[in-house]
Amino acid sequence: MPPLLQALGPSADACRSPQPVPVSPLAIQGLTKVFRPGGRLVQALDAVTFDLSPGVVTGLIGPDGAGKTTLMRIAAGLLVPDAGSVSVLGLDAVVEPLSIQSQIGYMPQRFGLYEDLSVRENLDLYADLQGVAASLRQERYDRLMEMTGLGAFMGRLAGRLSGGMKQKLGLACTLLDPPRLLLLDEPTVGVDPVSRRELWSIVYRLVEEEGMSVLLSTAYLDEAERCVQVVLLHQGRLVDQGPPRQFSEPMRGKTFCVRIEPGKRRALQAQLSRQPGVLDAVLQGDGIRVVLDAQSDERPPEAAMADWRPVDPRFEDGFVALLGSGRRRGELPRLRAKSASSGDAIEVTDLRRRFGDFLAVKRSTFSVRSGEVFGLLGANGAGKTTTFRMLCGLLPVSSGRVRVAGVDLRHAAAEARGRIGYMSQKFSLYANLTVRQNLDFFARAYGLRGREAKGRIQWALDAFGLGDFGATESGTLPLGFKQRLAMAAALMHEPDILFLDEPTSGVDPLARRELWDRINVLAEGGVTVLVTTHFMEEAEYCDRLAIMASGEILALGTPTAIKARAAREGQPEPTMEQAFIDLIRHLEPV
Repeated sequence: MPPLLQALGPSADACRSPQPVPVSPLAIQGLTKVFRPGGRLVQALDAVTFDLSPGVVTGLIGPDGAGKTTLMRIAAGLLVPDAGSVSVLGLDAVVEPLSIQSQIGYMPQRFGLYEDLSVRENLDLYADLQGVAASLRQERYDRLMEMTGLGAFMGRLAGRLSGGMKQKLGLACTLLDPPRLLLLDEPTVGVDPVSRRELWSIVYRLVEEEGMSVLLSTAYLDEAERCVQVVLLHQGRLVDQGPPRQFSEPMRGKTFCVRIEPGKRRALQAQLSRQPGVLDAVLQGDGIRVVLDAQSDERPPEAAMADWRPVDPRFEDGFVALLGSGRRRGELPRLRAKSASSGDAIEVTDLRRRFGDFLAVKRSTFSVRSGEVFGLLGANGAGKTTTFRMLCGLLPVSSGRVRVAGVDLRHAAAEARGRIGYMSQKFSLYANLTVRQNLDFFARAYGLRGREAKGRIQWALDAFGLGDFGATESGTLPLGFKQRLAMAAALMHEPDILFLDEPTSGVDPLARRELWDRINVLAEGGVTVLVTTHFMEEAEYCDRLAIMASGEILALGTPTAIKARAAREGQPEPTMEQAFIDLIRHLEPV
């Protein structure tokens, strides 16, 4: 018996009907599913066929609307396909959904923790639902709490856990009755790099000790490289399946890092991204990472002005090459600050925020220059969201000095809010209003009336490619278009400063690139941008960063300078993720 099953008890499969182990834990043939929201026809899955390899982690990858969640829900017996067949552990998903649900583990994007119950009470509830015998529970709880590091928090309410801890608790609840097949739908979205690494460690431990098969969807393409196999979907169709290197190796010799003066990198990135033969151009520290078309043998003429050196390809390069050829390449409309000025747009001195006896933010001091893109990073629970909300004027300051757009927030918060735009993590849109109605609402909320309001609404529709969706209810939009609409709404009054709270959480890589193209245009137009993110690649796009832990600033500086702090023998050129994890785990606050 595998070690984890021994630890969980000798009767771990007592509630299961014995089934022969199939060659593939999940076999899909010609899978098709159509939805008709609001009378529109949406082809979620179109004749998808593949087999899941047993005993390994397989990544399910694809842009927003590719069909990943639909496929997982069908495999879990929660949706019925329109055509095709799905065999799960040798069972027909249409004929025997309840039998399948008793033998697999399924963790959806929004796992249903009960936030008013403690960690232990959540475990008890899900143990009841899964029929786990009372005599087996304590051993299983102990083992899962050891794996997740939640043992010290058994009495804490789930609602008071950090985002990463909630995800680990959700995974523990899913694993109370150890399944043969585990389906994980974007389990690491909105989770900091430390917690992401811990979640992956748990998953691989289960695979290695139990031979469990795992199908995991993710928006983080660096995670795809950790999978043994990758299944790539696009617009409901299977694009390809294979090991990650099958996607990256064709790009070898086509991936480069272009070094240039920091002050010129955004302008060059914009020029390179529009050049024929350039598939991708993104900021990376002091340089620009460029991916050329596989058919191109020449570098763009802009390369002559910079240091151009080859770098190893990665899975994301192959993803962009396969799916990004139709991406918008033209000039973006001008997005400028209405009254931006030189100097510091945000000044923070000795900032504190207290919740009762708990000090969430402790004496933070930093400044953000006008026209700068400034990243605020930290592990879940580090205090960055609290800091962010205080700077937006959404949360009162306990003590310290904060000036935003030249206004003291403690004495004139309303005036400051009139000069900032705010885009929340969950996109504060009205789902039952159309795109145009949402824009009209936000225009009025910002004090725009008559001709001025109509002009800004038309600008937003044109600048963000929303013209064809003006009469569409925003709740039915794909996630990438919701992101566009939310950003357009935040810019209706031409703010000096734009606050973006994890704006790309759960958004696919192509939509993330589109948003950052717009952020770069804003920065070139003098708009100051403060952004929080868990994507370490996005941290590279910022001019400067502040990394927080336990309410304090651990590091403050350029991405290159922060990475240099983590350099050591055996890790001479750390990635931003490696630098972040080293800082969180080893360094003292500045």
